[in-house]
Amino acid sequence: MYKILEKHLLAEGIFKIKISAPLIAEKFKPGQFVVLMVNETGERIPLTIFDGDVAEGSITLVFQEVGKTTSLLASKKVSEELFSVLGPLGRPSAVSKFGNTAVIGGGVGVAEAYPEAKALKKAGNYVIGVAGFRTAKKLFMVDDLKEFCDELYISTDDGSVGYRGFVHEVLRNLVAKKKIDYVYAVGPVPMMKAVSDVTRPLNIRTTISANPIMIDGTGMCGVCRLEVGGTSRFACVEGPEFDAHQVNFELLEARLRMYRHEEHVCRLQEEGRHK
Repeated sequence: MYKILEKHLLAEGIFKIKISAPLIAEKFKPGQFVVLMVNETGERIPLTIFDGDVAEGSITLVFQEVGKTTSLLASKKVSEELFSVLGPLGRPSAVSKFGNTAVIGGGVGVAEAYPEAKALKKAGNYVIGVAGFRTAKKLFMVDDLKEFCDELYISTDDGSVGYRGFVHEVLRNLVAKKKIDYVYAVGPVPMMKAVSDVTRPLNIRTTISANPIMIDGTGMCGVCRLEVGGTSRFACVEGPEFDAHQVNFELLEARLRMYRHEEHVCRLQEEGRHK
């Protein structure tokens, strides 16, 4: 079993938990993820590893409460245990000394941008962080990002903090003023596509962290497949990071919508049980 050592509410509906998982803490690298089960009969969900502490034998995960399983996870208390945590899974990020880099996170994707910014900074890059949120109430982890960013820009949809607009607009302003050698983006599919549309004409190397539906996380079920360069790829074993300019974002978004009705019904049933 995997004991919850710490739990923090970062913003509305967004939580950070630290879990005892010594073997995963020892092996994980930036870009990798785990697949966890809250209980024995629950579904398996993938979560990016935010950080790890080898000495403590712990990993830290950040998640947003959006469906039944994440709601169950949010209800767990410190000292309670999770049924299963499998990992580290996926290929680590291809971190090199690129030069001027932009690390872009949207929503809960800001948490996934953190380990990337940290790794790129340690590799000797100049790191520009761009973090996008719907509103000031959703702001989280900005101070963490600042530690590894030479510049950090905040955008909000409603203009309550920072730039009023979207992260790809901030990126467009940046590339107009300075040379950017590498861009990493993680967040909602429309956001990642918009970032890719900015960098493609300029031939800026761009990587996205795909977020398809997953079940086993080991390449056996094929649920996580997406189209990259006209070829089917499995995000769990060949990703989750891919060349943004080769990803079929329309297909990725369509596959993510496949079970939204069922997810909504399941969430309503769960809420009804607890009334």
